[in-house]
Amino acid sequence: MNDSAPAVRLRVVTREVDAIDDVLAYADPHDPLVWSRRGDALAARGRALTFSAAAGGGGARDIARWWREVVEAADIDDPVGLPGSGLVAFGALPFDPRPDARRRPGSAPVSFSVPRVIVGRRGSRSWVTAIIAEPETPRAELPDVVGYGPHWSATVGPGALTPDGYERAVRAGIDAIAAGEVGKVVLARDLAGTVPADADLRRLVRALGSGYPDTWSFAVDGLIGASPETLVTVSGGTVTARVLAGTIARGADADADTAASLRLATSSKDLDEHGYAVRSVLEALRPSTSSLVAGEQPFMLKLPNVWHLATDVEGRLDAAASALDLVAALHPTAAVAGTPTTAALDVIRRLEPFDRGRYAGPVGWIDANGDGEWAIALRCAQFHLSDRDATSPIPFTAYAGAGIVNASDPESEMLETRVKFRPIVDALA
Repeated sequence: MNDSAPAVRLRVVTREVDAIDDVLAYADPHDPLVWSRRGDALAARGRALTFSAAAGGGGARDIARWWREVVEAADIDDPVGLPGSGLVAFGALPFDPRPDARRRPGSAPVSFSVPRVIVGRRGSRSWVTAIIAEPETPRAELPDVVGYGPHWSATVGPGALTPDGYERAVRAGIDAIAAGEVGKVVLARDLAGTVPADADLRRLVRALGSGYPDTWSFAVDGLIGASPETLVTVSGGTVTARVLAGTIARGADADADTAASLRLATSSKDLDEHGYAVRSVLEALRPSTSSLVAGEQPFMLKLPNVWHLATDVEGRLDAAASALDLVAALHPTAAVAGTPTTAALDVIRRLEPFDRGRYAGPVGWIDANGDGEWAIALRCAQFHLSDRDATSPIPFTAYAGAGIVNASDPESEMLETRVKFRPIVDALA
């Protein structure tokens, strides 16, 4: 159980404001809290209430129960009524769901909190939400815009698992598959680096959002990235998810690009990997949904750097469930862990010489109705904001992984991770 039963009643006031062009400008430059995609955006500051649990504890189910208690006690005045308005909490959860998982360098605890101020935009409408504890009355006023700091660049180097080490790990993963331990396992490698002590981290969020507008751009408690993979969204009772598994680099010209997409679309290795991932999502969602459907065949999702095999899933939410309940049911999916999940997690713990922290974990937000948007934290870096003094460079760790099946080639899988590193490494530069 968590030790975070809400001790205060939150008062929430949301008011519509004139259209805001740059929501990101309202975020904290050095610890931004941001969620955006295709022009819709939320930016927040401060902490009105925070879920607290021992390091490694407090899974999505614990948080879901805590959130229901917070919502039931809250006084909410929200005439805007748009996704992301009213009472909203943001979260980033660790990849490894086991409470007693061994914590190694790169680990990060659960992060789940309610901001004091949220500035939002959806379509042509904008709003501001103020959240405080009773007995005060919040005033929904826009905070001051904070000007952007100078451009900066990062230093990036090898992490705990070098390219050669990663290929050895892949070979060990293939051995585990051959031995019947797992059918698929997803193995990651890491990069380590620093950015200047005074770096305006909103510039990284902006670079990722501009370069990859169809992804979920996020910044939550130092975790910053642009994920193409929707774990789950809930809106007005409709549940959607997007499964990505199977990847190939884009071609250098139009002919090479067409050839690359065709290779992926007809690759039995990648189609098998994708099938594992889709089945795991459907099995996890069925108990909490009805009318659940998925595309019969994957479609080709084109991003600036890669092609993905993708399948969309849609259904209707059980009235008793929320977005966080679905996060708890879904995570970790076969797309980021493997199958069977429990065995794949054991292989990952054995072969990866680091704790993934929040990489490949759920990141997103939930509102008072239980609606929300949650992605899998991919194409990202974890900035260790508390591990330094104010004048020291900010350390970070970035991650990328690949799905390993029996037909995998270690060198090809390593090269796939290099392609997946490109969005975050290019933005850091």
